[in-house]
Amino acid sequence: MSKTETSSSPQNEVIVRAKVQESFFEKYVKSDLTFNILVLIAFVGLWTLVAKLANSMFIPTPATVWAAFLKLLSHGDVEGYTLGNHIYVSLIRILAGFLLACVIGIPLGLWMGLNYKIYTRSRALIEPIRFIPPIAWIPMAIVLLVGFSRYAFLIWLGAFFPIFINTLTAVPRVNPVYVNVAKVVGASRGLIIRKIIIPSVLPDIISGMRVGLGVGWMCIVAAEMIGGEA
Repeated sequence: MSKTETSSSPQNEVIVRAKVQESFFEKYVKSDLTFNILVLIAFVGLWTLVAKLANSMFIPTPATVWAAFLKLLSHGDVEGYTLGNHIYVSLIRILAGFLLACVIGIPLGLWMGLNYKIYTRSRALIEPIRFIPPIAWIPMAIVLLVGFSRYAFLIWLGAFFPIFINTLTAVPRVNPVYVNVAKVVGASRGLIIRKIIIPSVLPDIISGMRVGLGVGWMCIVAAEMIGGEA
């Protein structure tokens, strides 16, 4: 019995060692992080090659871009504003437009979701406006608005409709059993909205806010191209 155990122990050690090596290979060498790093390295290499072959000021090398980034970070642009200043101002603009979209979009979505006929009878106005890209409103923003309000308006347009539509469409999907049970026990309309409707549609509201924030981030690029005071 002991001979069998001693004879099989080296084999077991080899198997365990192979499993450890295999798990290390699976965990690190074949991991998604490794492949992502390799993709980034390949992208930078391809970018460098294209920039060298093009030899144009419009296609800088990664090293040139990195040097410009460090210069902007430490010394700032021609007006003296550093990258931190630009990020701070952009965040304020995005936050203002996004919060405005939440303050208007969520209550309006709840109200129209609870009174769905209002939405169906005003859809002819809402839907065409919803499908207009936010950047298409830039000329009107330039003519009618000034300074900070231009940025907030364009970001609000991008963030508003995802929040509004997600909230609006979530309300009719609330389980009617919960609402009927609340009515049976004598709950008021306000209590039903606070305790049943809003908690039920909250995941959809948060999902709409996430999408709206993403669209707002994209809109800030176009909004800041039109210039104006902060």
